[in-house]
Amino acid sequence: MKQISVLVIDPVGLHARPATVAVNAASKFKSEVKVAYKGRTVNMKSIMGVMSLGIPTQSEVVVSCEGEDEEIAIKTIEEVLRAQKVIA
Repeated sequence: MKQISVLVIDPVGLHARPATVAVNAASKFKSEVKVAYKGRTVNMKSIMGVMSLGIPTQSEVVVSCEGEDEEIAIKTIEEVLRAQKVIA
């Protein structure tokens, strides 16, 4: 399993638009992709799951990938979130 801990820097937090981009990126991989915040973990391939976390700005979240393409999955998701200026 690969995981990264990131800080959400978007002033609005992880809101719908970048969450949708992240969910679309996660959905392309066979690996199980999850995001955890405040003790709750959800499937990052589910927009409803990600939005249900209500992640505000300056929050630390953990993204984890487990499966055959976990290495490229974690790198891609990190790149997508950085490109959307959601994480530092």
